[in-house]
Amino acid sequence: MGVFLRDLRYAARMFAKSPAVSCVMVLSLALAIGATTAIFSVVYGVVLRPLPYPKADQIVVVNEVNSKGTRMNFSDPNYEDIRAMNHSMQGLAEYYSRTESVTGGPEPTRTAVAIVSADFLSIMGVSPVMGRSFDKQEQQFGGVPAALVSFSYWQQNLGGATDFSKIKLTIENRTYPVIGVLPAGFRFPSESDIWVARELVPRYDGRTAHNWRVIGQIRDGVSLQRARADLSAIAKHVNELYGKGAQYMMADASVIPLQEAMVGKVRSTLFLLFGAVGFLLLVACANVANLMLVQAAARSRELAIRTALGAGRGRLVRQFLSEALLLSLVGGALGVLAALWGVNALLGIAPNTLPRTQDVSVNMPVMLFALGVCVLVAAGLGVLTAVRATSGTLQMKLGEGSRRQAGSMRSQRIGRTIVASQLAITLVLLIGAGLLGRSLMQILSVDYGFRTENVVSMNLSMSFPESEIDKARRSQLITDILGRMREVPGVESVGVVNELPLADGLADGLFIVMNPGDTVKDFDEFGKLSHDPSRTADAEFGVASEGFFQTLGIPLIRGRLFDDRDAANAPQVALISQSLAQAKWPKEDPIGKAIEFGNMDGDLRLLTIVGIVGDIRNTKLEQPPTPTVYVNYRQRPQKAADFYVFARTTSTPASVFSAAREIVHALAPDSPPRFSTVSQVFSDSLGTQHFNLILIGAFAGTALLLAMTGIYGVMAYTVEQRTREFGVRMALGAQPGDVLSLVLWQGIITIAIGVAAGVFGAIALTRTMQSMLYHTSATDPITFAGVAVLLTFIALLASYLPARRATRVDPVIALRYE
Repeated sequence: MGVFLRDLRYAARMFAKSPAVSCVMVLSLALAIGATTAIFSVVYGVVLRPLPYPKADQIVVVNEVNSKGTRMNFSDPNYEDIRAMNHSMQGLAEYYSRTESVTGGPEPTRTAVAIVSADFLSIMGVSPVMGRSFDKQEQQFGGVPAALVSFSYWQQNLGGATDFSKIKLTIENRTYPVIGVLPAGFRFPSESDIWVARELVPRYDGRTAHNWRVIGQIRDGVSLQRARADLSAIAKHVNELYGKGAQYMMADASVIPLQEAMVGKVRSTLFLLFGAVGFLLLVACANVANLMLVQAAARSRELAIRTALGAGRGRLVRQFLSEALLLSLVGGALGVLAALWGVNALLGIAPNTLPRTQDVSVNMPVMLFALGVCVLVAAGLGVLTAVRATSGTLQMKLGEGSRRQAGSMRSQRIGRTIVASQLAITLVLLIGAGLLGRSLMQILSVDYGFRTENVVSMNLSMSFPESEIDKARRSQLITDILGRMREVPGVESVGVVNELPLADGLADGLFIVMNPGDTVKDFDEFGKLSHDPSRTADAEFGVASEGFFQTLGIPLIRGRLFDDRDAANAPQVALISQSLAQAKWPKEDPIGKAIEFGNMDGDLRLLTIVGIVGDIRNTKLEQPPTPTVYVNYRQRPQKAADFYVFARTTSTPASVFSAAREIVHALAPDSPPRFSTVSQVFSDSLGTQHFNLILIGAFAGTALLLAMTGIYGVMAYTVEQRTREFGVRMALGAQPGDVLSLVLWQGIITIAIGVAAGVFGAIALTRTMQSMLYHTSATDPITFAGVAVLLTFIALLASYLPARRATRVDPVIALRYE
């Protein structure tokens, strides 16, 4: 240990002698290790960190699977059959979560409310830290209302009150006494703050009404494969009894570990980003390795003298390892400090779809990872430098030292090899960033079907209107809000729809094309008709006003929009999207056709198609427009529990928001609104693409800077060490252009090798990111050619600057110096 500490002190003195070079090496490592640590903290927190629940590895998400292999939520009858007939699950529970307007605290709030069935809390392994859990009377159909709240909601909205007898919350016009507080940190599902019993929601007999998510816990000693086989067999048996080939019937069941279900969609993307930052770390290490080799070559005479005085090769290797360790630890310490800031920056630009962000932090496992990276970097740099510095005979070293030939051909070859590797890795990162940028341009060029400029939205979360009186009240409330909004200065048009385009997405289902004179009396008859594929089609279901299409600039293709003729008791009408008209009635005019879509909102009155409107991309810009049926909010307000009011305005968004808030406070004081601009919604829908592009682009830009620094440093060092040679050449008649060509030619060879290796590496590696690209090939020749040309130009510029210095060598001074 004493020798090791002396080596560290000696290393510190050596670095202090070259402060500029030492700072470059430390900052290079700090930047790369900090970026790597920050990305790993996200990967660990989101993907690798175990879920904070007892027996988390036994908690699974169960889904129905239809005949096309698509996973669906459960219907009540199918869930009850699976629960009763399985032999592999300790428990199963239905659950669902949505944002509700909640009153009972100091002021109304928009709060995520989870509706959970019996066994949910036992499956998750949680129990109240204060109060009690649901009892049997509260978890039976028609039972007594009760609510559990999260620890944070209890503190922030209920003032930490311990006397629960005085705390009552109103949700969807129903009063819920608060009976307990769940542990701090537990907010499953979907960051919920309130939990109520699912049994308070009426049971629905339809086997195609896929309303509920299901979670379960596998029994002790039962494998995941066995549980899958068990539930799959039950699902197929149920399908034989009730399915009869219906598209929306359960044909199979899937069982997925909860953690995989939560992070499966982002796992590959995060690992790809982790690989990209690993490339950045390699580029930084290559930069530092080149600088350390240069310093080691300059110390060849010192090493020769130490060898002559009795130092063995192992002793010198330990010295270089100590120097590399000191360098790596200092860089790593600064990198961890940078990672603390970097994690917050990452979470700031992360898309809303990234799960488990609350678990992302620079914690102990992340610190151990950073330490491991530092040790590996130190070992790699130390061994590489030591092997090169301690090679050769003692006589050769002393000779080289006396003649100042530290820049031998071998040293130059090693330096150029490292630079070529840097260029290859940098090219891969640049091509990855280029592909993502090209993909984003393709997405932005898509016709998404509506206008976003100067349009603002207001969202209200309210109760489901169930009775006819509630439906009439909801319809009148929307009418009043729209009427008052039209009077706001600067508002040109207003409209309403039940879901926000490019954010929430409309619910979809199966509708039936009716023949003249046909009627559907009940859902059993609907189910029978749905078995005929010639009369059915899939579509999304939207509740809208005529102003919705005008405000967002959605064109009317044929027919008419909704108008005052479409009152609540008038014949039910519908608008359909252009893609639905083309798909279902390619050679017919759908105007006047009758359809049955009552499975979406419980209303079995037929809908008559009166108009065809343009397609919009409801879910994602990358996905094609989905066929859609729109109904009038005056006639079918059932699905307008959540609804969005849009306004096209010439005023500032802030002034419209202020006026809208006053309108809502007057008409619906218990429903706090949420505001946004449609342009912001559009931008948020591209959050994942922006996140990936920003990170890959940042890594590529940093790698490019490091690579250019590396090639500049190697060329400058080569020029410095060959000063005598250039002086002799010029004394013998060589022109400055000859010397320039000589130096540049070496740089061109290095660049060509690096670019060629990078192109082949990119062809092999960019295929892994094909799923992240839209209408862009992972081997897009335009991107490859453009990036290769750009990198070659910048690298040549970095080579030209030191090469130009070689042409200014004075032969007399150079020879006198030598």
